[in-house]
Amino acid sequence: MVKSLMSQRATELTRLAFGQWKTAHQPRCLVPHRKYSDGANLKEVLAKQVPQEREKMMGLKCLHGDKKLGDIKLSNVMGGMRGLMLLMCDTSYVDPNKGIFYRGMTLKDVVKDLPRVQEGSKEGTPEGAFWLLTTGKMPNKGQAEGLTKEWNKRGNVPRYCQRLLDSMDQRIHPMAQLCAASSCLDAESKFVKAYRKGVKRAKYWEYIYEDAMDLCAMMPPVAAIIYCNAFKDGAGSRELNPKEDWSGNFCRMCGYKDKNFIDLMRLYFVLHADHESGNVSAHATQLVGSALSSPYLSFSAGMAGLAGPLHGLANQEVLIWLQEMIKEIGDDPKDDEIITYVNETLKGGKVVPGYGHAVLRQTDPRFELQNDFAMKNCKDDKNVKLVTRLWKLIPEILKKLGKVANPYPNVDAHSGVLLQHYGLKEMQYYTVLFGVSRVLGVMAQTIWARALGAPIERPKSFTSDFLCKFLQDKGDDKKAGGGKKK
Repeated sequence: MVKSLMSQRATELTRLAFGQWKTAHQPRCLVPHRKYSDGANLKEVLAKQVPQEREKMMGLKCLHGDKKLGDIKLSNVMGGMRGLMLLMCDTSYVDPNKGIFYRGMTLKDVVKDLPRVQEGSKEGTPEGAFWLLTTGKMPNKGQAEGLTKEWNKRGNVPRYCQRLLDSMDQRIHPMAQLCAASSCLDAESKFVKAYRKGVKRAKYWEYIYEDAMDLCAMMPPVAAIIYCNAFKDGAGSRELNPKEDWSGNFCRMCGYKDKNFIDLMRLYFVLHADHESGNVSAHATQLVGSALSSPYLSFSAGMAGLAGPLHGLANQEVLIWLQEMIKEIGDDPKDDEIITYVNETLKGGKVVPGYGHAVLRQTDPRFELQNDFAMKNCKDDKNVKLVTRLWKLIPEILKKLGKVANPYPNVDAHSGVLLQHYGLKEMQYYTVLFGVSRVLGVMAQTIWARALGAPIERPKSFTSDFLCKFLQDKGDDKKAGGGKKK
């Protein structure tokens, strides 16, 4: 009887889940409920959503847990698990042709619809993007402003963390400093304190939420301290201005007051916030978090991954390549000179940095959004002009090779040039900016991982000898089967 009732409830919940999915994937004009969340603050909204999402997941697992999503090949096992359907991520999705979706919305729609909370600002706030990533609904202006105010109250960096950063030798890379600061802040973890007191599993998400909110709030001042210590001999404000938003406070603390630059950072932080959960920084954060490490420690692990040259260093590699090209052929070269230089790069066994993407098969919408910003604010900049020209020339060169799946520019092909235009020229700091942005996506994912009771990640591994024997046995079975047929 109990099993029958559970099965009926699971069926009902699964139907509800698919109904919600179909509604969410209709054209946006037919889905008015996507705007806005009910509730004055983020935690209040989540408290209503969490029980519904738990039931939905239970229904899917109960009725469909045995269904297969695909086959695993040996090349998948040996190729970094690339492309395998192994993770669940509701915050964002990458479509090969349309780019990144945040909770079912294209990035172009996200950027257009985010509320403008600062007077005169032309860009929506990352705080609004965090609300969207966390709840699945676009915040109204009041909700976005409320989140800004809450982060300003939570964002004061403890003195011991400031002293740690002040003690860092300048030879220590800014990303290593960011990892150290995030680990250090584990002492602030409300989740760790609650876990030690024996809090019930169903309540984990509430304390993880508190840590995630505190960490997001402290990211701009932490990053600003790192910047000022590394490049300005420690000069710079460390006090949050309650009248500024998240991006405005970050820029002011770093010594930048240009309103267009602050708008650029709002756009940058929104565009880089999330990118599914399979990339190294997001997956490392979730992997460590699955062991119930605090958000501070799991984010530190994610930043250690972001610091790798195959992940977060691409925009500075683009700049280095551009600078080398300008040194070789000048800052206003002819088209045939650019084509020759690109072909020489490829002949030398190198790639053109900033072009190509693991999933995308069209121009990255993040590149286009940054280019739109550039055309409105700094279209006469020589490097901006050069990047726009490369956008027209390089894809045609790469197409002729016949082996490039995506010959179009990605987000990294533009971001560094814009930062340079506004005076932020310290390239080794750029990955910290990426990290400040990425905290939004990975913390939204972390809150939901604990809310839905995601288990510890523990994939099975095999020795190479086991795989060889497996393949030999499979070959022997085929031969035996073939003999019988004859």
